[in-house]
Amino acid sequence: MTTFKIHGICAATHTPFAADGSLNLTAVEKQRDHLLARKVTQVFIGGSTGESHSVSTSERLALAERWMAAAKGTEMRVIVHVGSNNLRDAAELAAHAQKVGAAAVSMLSPSYFKPRTLADLIACCEMVAKAAPALPFYYYDIPVLTGVNFSMEEFLNTAPARIPNLAGIKYTNPDLMAYQLARRGGGGKFDLPWGCDEFFLAALALGAQGAVGSTFNFAPGIYQRLQKAYQAGDMAAAQTEQFRSVQLVQVVAKRGYMGSAKALMNHLGVPVGPARLPNSNPDADGVAAMIKELEAIGYFGWKD
Repeated sequence: MTTFKIHGICAATHTPFAADGSLNLTAVEKQRDHLLARKVTQVFIGGSTGESHSVSTSERLALAERWMAAAKGTEMRVIVHVGSNNLRDAAELAAHAQKVGAAAVSMLSPSYFKPRTLADLIACCEMVAKAAPALPFYYYDIPVLTGVNFSMEEFLNTAPARIPNLAGIKYTNPDLMAYQLARRGGGGKFDLPWGCDEFFLAALALGAQGAVGSTFNFAPGIYQRLQKAYQAGDMAAAQTEQFRSVQLVQVVAKRGYMGSAKALMNHLGVPVGPARLPNSNPDADGVAAMIKELEAIGYFGWKD
């Protein structure tokens, strides 16, 4: 088991595209600067928010290289998501992440041909983790998107024997009962950063110490204040911040979350471009309506 931890706020970053949908790596430095200016020093690249299944392997390799170059000489830690339906591609991405100096790697389960048993899932993770043996490895559990839903408690009880560099689980599952069980898996020694932004306060109450989230790109202040208030015992302030998160997600998700989230980043001066199909993008009127709704809930006064 590694001692690596994802504590505090880690932004799940967007993969930046040009207007025509091609990869736009020149935006990475602007993403870095935007986050560092808001004291966000951890990024999770190429994951669900990064539209990984809509990005080619060669593009993902280039994205990791650009982020590592951008992070050099800064406080930024880069965690590279390498999951793929093609496990050979995932292993290639993991080996490359180690070569370019990433802080850790993570992977989703294959989701077209799904692992039939927990043992099959662990074998998939083992194949990828051993391609980057010097890096901490996180399994990325998000059953709502993968359709793969095994006990993460049992995963942590069983997988360490096969995956010596296992650091924990990026836990994106709102089942708080299962989260409590998973936190005790493997003797309670593993790191389980939370992945559902709208439930962060609940996860903190159950022992979470960090989180990886998409809304941390455009509203990190909510979660930084939330965690600080919780740690200080100010539950009322923490609840206020959590409800702001709920309101924010409701507004952004109304017109399609991925495209609207990227449109909001563009509005904030971080040119991450549009989402790729099959995700859709709001039209100009939709973006304008979203901005008005965000103004109405006070977003621009509390996002940072």
